[in-house]
Amino acid sequence: MKPMVFGFYHITQRAKIIVVTVMAFLFLTTGVFYVQAHNKLKPIYEVPTNKKIVALTFDISWGNETPMPVIEILKKEEVKSTFFLSGPWVKQYPEVPERIKQDGHEIGSHGNRHINLSTLSRAEIKKEIMAAHESIKEITKVEANLIRTPNGDYNDEVIKAAEECDYQVIQWSVDSLDWMNPGVNTIINRVSKKVHPGAIILMHASDTCKQTTEALPQVIKELRKQGYEFVTVSELLQESKKKEAR
Repeated sequence: MKPMVFGFYHITQRAKIIVVTVMAFLFLTTGVFYVQAHNKLKPIYEVPTNKKIVALTFDISWGNETPMPVIEILKKEEVKSTFFLSGPWVKQYPEVPERIKQDGHEIGSHGNRHINLSTLSRAEIKKEIMAAHESIKEITKVEANLIRTPNGDYNDEVIKAAEECDYQVIQWSVDSLDWMNPGVNTIINRVSKKVHPGAIILMHASDTCKQTTEALPQVIKELRKQGYEFVTVSELLQESKKKEAR
């Protein structure tokens, strides 16, 4: 294929695709970064501790093919995680959240519609949070109190609205990038190199994430090799409260 001419450079079709992908990624994320840089209230990214404990977390919004293999891996490895589930997904595939609860994992919310909550009024944000809350409660009988907002987006109004709904907003300090399908080894290396005591690790169990199930066993193995123990987000937060009480 004849390369495209751009200025004084020749750009191959593959390079062109890479450039377009990077530009699209920057376009989609810059707005979120801008919002987050200009607010005062912050969600929880990690827990300060010297203990080698981490919370492995999974967001789910789409599909039912990836979640069950992830759940089976966690069961085999005897790891308890925190799952952030979107309201519509929970109602579409009720058997999966029921299994997540049955296996003893923690259930949190990933909101209702997968939209940036910072674009809404506080009343609208609360409506989104409570819609997901009721869906999760209906299917699992769990009164969730942790939320990872869609796209990780937030501002002061989102934090305030969540708190008024008795929720804590949870982010992450280690992003596996599995949502980008960057390659199994990339996922493993990112987590194993960026992990730290008190880390909250972001992974996904939606069907759009094609490499998570292959990477997950090795991620668990590598972190255990480094001496880390897996806990839920709530258990991690309890560690923070213990530290404050001392």
